Amino acid sequence: MARRVKQSEITSRVSQILWGRAAGRCQFSGCNRPLWKSPVTQEAVNLAERAHIYAASEDGPRGLIDIEPKSLNSLCNLMLVCHDCHKKIDADKDGGRYPDQLLLAWKAEHEARIERVAGIDPSKRSHLVLYGAPIGSVGRPLSFGTVAPALFPERYPAEDRAINLQMVNSSWRDVDPEFWRIEEVHLRRQFAEKITQRLDVGELEHLSVFGLAPQPLLILLGTLLTDIPTVDVYQLHREPPSWRWEDSTSTLSYSLTTGEPSGGPLALVFSLSGTVVEERIRRALGPIASIWQISIDQPNNDFMKAKHHLRAFRQITRRALDQMKAVYGSNECIHVFPAMPVSAAIEFGRVRMPKADSPWIIYEQNNSLGGFTPAMPIGTSLESAVTTAGGTS
Repeated sequence: MARRVKQSEITSRVSQILWGRAAGRCQFSGCNRPLWKSPVTQEAVNLAERAHIYAASEDGPRGLIDIEPKSLNSLCNLMLVCHDCHKKIDADKDGGRYPDQLLLAWKAEHEARIERVAGIDPSKRSHLVLYGAPIGSVGRPLSFGTVAPALFPERYPAEDRAINLQMVNSSWRDVDPEFWRIEEVHLRRQFAEKITQRLDVGELEHLSVFGLAPQPLLILLGTLLTDIPTVDVYQLHREPPSWRWEDSTSTLSYSLTTGEPSGGPLALVFSLSGTVVEERIRRALGPIASIWQISIDQPNNDFMKAKHHLRAFRQITRRALDQMKAVYGSNECIHVFPAMPVSAAIEFGRVRMPKADSPWIIYEQNNSLGGFTPAMPIGTSLESAVTTAGGTS
């Protein structure tokens, strides 16, 4: 007699364990749909179906004659899936595109992921934060899959998706007069909705931040993050391409060159990823600008390799701001000219103490606009850049 087993013969114990191992989500690879609520009304409802890998009858999808009937409704032969995915895997009698070995692999991968994520020590969980904006004519949106591996083994993603602050499908570019204001408003709103509110209620204990955008926007992001929450900032390395920090003991020396009070605008220059010559600053601010500079021996765009390199940058930056405040006071606007890695730009913003530090005007190098131009005000307005600078930009 042909084999035939009923769904109703699946025991409640097997169903409960199946739900637990799947965490109530569809086990079809790439779906991961929550099966405990309506996607429309968000009301609690059981949308789960229990799919057989080997069919409950010999003439069903992936039916086998020699399998024990008692094994058909066992945990190892069942997947928790949504209705749509159940229909897909059972569409062809022989399994079609969904043979038994593929489904077994998907089931195992899903359950291993759930066990791994659910078993994370709370102290090692981190919420990923992504922010990207077009650099020149190039827009490179970041994704969870490309950056998440950088956390291991020190930390693990707290969720299976990132907190995404990026503007989707923006057609604005940094040569457009509206670009900076539009990106600033968007970033501030996204940050308030997706991060500030969750920080306020204690949902976010640790953040891992990945940014790829013009430096004024990354500095703004840093000022929004501040140094209050626990944050790890990551750097995109070029050779080999990776977001993972190197386990390196190499030292990196930063130097601080102080300027003399001159009665002109005050500039802080970062010559790190490239050399910024003094003439470019005076072209923007005028001939009597007081220029302070943080640099390394051989500026290049791939020197920031290890976490302690970024930590040393943060320390010298804080020292520079304190010395400038001691000389000029806390009301003197600092004109910032950055040539630095993305991680340094974010950390520079985090160093700023909103109630104690001077206002900043962040400049952006843009050859099509004639060099350095004021792009992002922090604690002031762009009109201040016009009134305090004596250059031609």
